[in-house]
Amino acid sequence: MKTLPISRYRFFQKLQPLSLLKKITGKSVTGCLQVFSTSGSWSIYMDEGKLIYACYSEKMFEPLYRNLQSLSQQISTLPGGIKEQLRAIFETGIENQAIPNPDYLAICWLVNQKYISPSQAAILIEQLALEVLESFLNLQEGSYEFIPESFLDDMPKFCHLNLRLLVERCQMPRSVGEASRREAAYCQTSPASQSNPSELFKINELKPKSKSTLNSFRTNGYKPPAYSINTNDNRGQQIIQPPVDKKIYTIFCIDDSPTALNTIQSYLDEQTFCVVGVTDSLKALMQIVHTKPDIILLDISMPNLDGYELCSLLRKHSSFKNTPVIMVSEKVGFLERAKAKMVRASGYLTKPFTQGDLLKVIFQHIV
Repeated sequence: MKTLPISRYRFFQKLQPLSLLKKITGKSVTGCLQVFSTSGSWSIYMDEGKLIYACYSEKMFEPLYRNLQSLSQQISTLPGGIKEQLRAIFETGIENQAIPNPDYLAICWLVNQKYISPSQAAILIEQLALEVLESFLNLQEGSYEFIPESFLDDMPKFCHLNLRLLVERCQMPRSVGEASRREAAYCQTSPASQSNPSELFKINELKPKSKSTLNSFRTNGYKPPAYSINTNDNRGQQIIQPPVDKKIYTIFCIDDSPTALNTIQSYLDEQTFCVVGVTDSLKALMQIVHTKPDIILLDISMPNLDGYELCSLLRKHSSFKNTPVIMVSEKVGFLERAKAKMVRASGYLTKPFTQGDLLKVIFQHIV
């Protein structure tokens, strides 16, 4: 079990989990509610009053593996050894890098690899949220804080969960059974909610679904959703089988420091990323044209041709108008950001960076 900082114990008090959840359901609430106890911590991420992810610190990956195993019965593209693969990349590989949510990065990676579709990721996140909320609602004592900015701010978001509806499902008696709990939850939505995501959250104003329709959904193995999927082409559909092809992403790195290039190489899993490193910015342009990478990491301070100049040249090339170009620098001041904006850079990565910083910026721009 992870050790809780001694400062956290000083502020422990009796908590009312429902009251805390009510405070973060407003339309203007975006950020992360963190709740600490002697047994662990809960993180509940919100986007404009809707839940986008929830996790519990202890054994963070076990619920993910368990739900993936359940989901694999309906998804033929999930390989048999996916648990071991995720453990090697996201548990063993980054355990010392202090990444807040490697489990969420793992879900992003599954979508990147086309093992699951965005709609399947939404179902997975819903199931994880239910487990987290069930444990959270039993909490009696602890401390909490709300952080307006969180690790997930710039990450892909696969769904927006109806927090109130999820809590109601968690509070249903266990004797009702999971299928009945799902049916009761779905009875609070209407067909309109499938086509208009804003309607999904007005659960008190919607009419029940007909019994015959519910039986049809159960027969087809449909799982009633408490979310709206963030991809319009997938909204309201059943589980979609994604393409089998596994993509290897090419990361082109330009830095006059071989040490920096080696660090990037060591941080990225070779089963997912192909890293091409170049130390000479003058030679890099032609190599980029030949390689056609998925994302470019570009150090600003280089001799002969600096990062800004090279980025400007890339943007003039028809093949690289929209390729993500990430400026890498030890400085992230107003002047540097302004220059990066002028040459249409996609983002910034500050040196020295951790493996978590690198993975985050990559997932922001290739998902």
